[in-house]
Amino acid sequence: MSNVIIPPGWRIAEREATPESRYLGRRAFVRAAAALGLVGTVGGCTQYMVGQRPDGGTLDVGWTGDSDAPPPPPPPTGDTWEMQHAGLYPVARNATFSVPERPVTPEDKATTYNNFYEFTSSKTYVKEKVELDKFTTRPWTVVTSGLVETPQVLEFDELVRKLPLEERLYRFRCVEAWAMTVPWSGFVLSELIKLAKPLSSARYVRFVTANKPIEMTGIFGCPECPFPYHEAMRMDEAMNELTFVATGIYGKALPRQNGAPLRLVIPWKYGFKGAKSLFRLDFLDKQPATFWPRLSPGEYDFLANVDPDVPHPRWSQAREMLIDDGNYVDTMKYNGYGQYVASLYG
Repeated sequence: MSNVIIPPGWRIAEREATPESRYLGRRAFVRAAAALGLVGTVGGCTQYMVGQRPDGGTLDVGWTGDSDAPPPPPPPTGDTWEMQHAGLYPVARNATFSVPERPVTPEDKATTYNNFYEFTSSKTYVKEKVELDKFTTRPWTVVTSGLVETPQVLEFDELVRKLPLEERLYRFRCVEAWAMTVPWSGFVLSELIKLAKPLSSARYVRFVTANKPIEMTGIFGCPECPFPYHEAMRMDEAMNELTFVATGIYGKALPRQNGAPLRLVIPWKYGFKGAKSLFRLDFLDKQPATFWPRLSPGEYDFLANVDPDVPHPRWSQAREMLIDDGNYVDTMKYNGYGQYVASLYG
């Protein structure tokens, strides 16, 4: 009887081997995705940081890696976004929106005292943390999905030049009872919603922040947090003339610690409603769950309108601290914007 050779379990037939061109193409794809900030490495394993397409797949980076063509050159990163967009600012101020009873918060205060839990829970450390984490804001796309005529992936560089920019001076009120007065540059959210072309059945819009754990390492530090950060509002609130998308601040491009490249600003609501580093808008027919009510339902509500008569479970909302001088002032209902929004809640 001849010898029977039993092949080891790891051996496969040569016909099952991946073609060399495809193997090399996939390796090139990973290098290209890394250059785009879409992949990272955790524990020696490749971790893809791609966003989701409106159809549930992954965002197309413009090259599949299935051919022998070389990968595209890496895009500019880091502060390049701020430098390249410096020519857009300053923009003309809309005099309709002013805050005569308060001075403008000094720039060095408003850009160094920030809540951004994707990086750290320390307000005064966020500015340094975005540098340490090497948070990149280019390239950047905004996805519109859900109940829309056609799901879209909008390039931010094109978007910021397409929509009319203006500066607005707004009061800002945090649920933690501190406040500031900030000159934001950007565009009204309704202009972006018009580009998204939602269906008449859309009653809510959900805002989703970028989810890049390799560059937002605070995500690893809060395993109980339902990242990516997500907020939402009713369509009538979203279309209100006050609802603003900030791309700049103090006559300059928006710094990363303040939510670059674009963040939501809703001046009559507590600040946590304003999603930073906005990545996706989902148009829905039912009220979605949002980040803080999911994490701590007894402390945060969906509407989150500023109201001095409704205390937080752990502190009063009747007064607020101005971060520029530490003085306390009375809180105004709807943060002083009742003439624009009170009718929404009658």
